[in-house]
Amino acid sequence: MATIKLTIAGLALVALAAGFAPAASAQNLDMRGTQDAREDRSRPTRGMTQASVESTYGAPQSRQSPVGDPPITRWEYADFVVFFEYDRVIHAVARRR
Repeated sequence: MATIKLTIAGLALVALAAGFAPAASAQNLDMRGTQDAREDRSRPTRGMTQASVESTYGAPQSRQSPVGDPPITRWEYADFVVFFEYDRVIHAVARRR
């Protein structure tokens, strides 16, 4: 009987530990042919707000809805793509030619 209790307790411990194991998933972004915004000031820089990007560079060609937590939004312009976390620029890259 003690063996059964130990087995049940062991299974419960394994199930509990498995419940806390984070599910890992990633998505790769192909950045070949792009250039970092720090090298070219003709694109938004890190920390700019969405409002300041729009007032400086105009309306984007397309806006992707926020995805994930924290929410990441993508605005696409003719020459570059801007990534926002909440309403702040986190990255801007040149489009492939």
